[in-house]
Amino acid sequence: MTPETGQRSGGPPPEELPAVAPRLRELRRAGALTLEEAARRVGLSPAHLSRLETGLRQPSLPVLLALARAYGTTVSELLGERPPDPDSVIRASRAEPAEAEGWTYWQAGAPGRAMQALRVHVPAGGRQGDLVRVHPGEEWIHVLGGRLRLTLGDGAEILEPGDSAHFDSLTPHRIAAVSAGGADLLFVHTLLRSGATELCLGGEQPRRTF
Repeated sequence: MTPETGQRSGGPPPEELPAVAPRLRELRRAGALTLEEAARRVGLSPAHLSRLETGLRQPSLPVLLALARAYGTTVSELLGERPPDPDSVIRASRAEPAEAEGWTYWQAGAPGRAMQALRVHVPAGGRQGDLVRVHPGEEWIHVLGGRLRLTLGDGAEILEPGDSAHFDSLTPHRIAAVSAGGADLLFVHTLLRSGATELCLGGEQPRRTF
């Protein structure tokens, strides 16, 4: 396995990414960066970055993230994905609740953005409170009602209504309601191309509730 590509030597070629090579070259030139300067920013050799720009190699996900940060853009733009339609206002009357392993949540922000915002009801008890999660990104929670136990690493805090927490999601963390009626919170997270239910609310696909 090579350190720069994450691919095993001699294995099958990776799945082709859509038009990523010319975008890498265009973004580097738009930033007035030489091949050597851009390669140094992302920890690659100039030869390897040149192969990425000419399509002779396909970047791994960590390399895509590093390139996006260096060029001041997003992984979605590097991959040529269409940006989400503008939807700045989320109407309460249109928000349909969804459920993932007992937690009920409502979208509080437009889907497909780098920052995801949810309104969440965490019931008392249940398996979710025992799950320890570790994943890239940041999380911010604000308790609207009820009491919440937030475990970060080896420590734990009880959050009351009006309390907030902001932490690195690579810190092992657990969230559990400690009040009998559960807890309600605002939940904002940043995840790289991942849905909230996959990494934050459990692996089960969301179900609509009525």
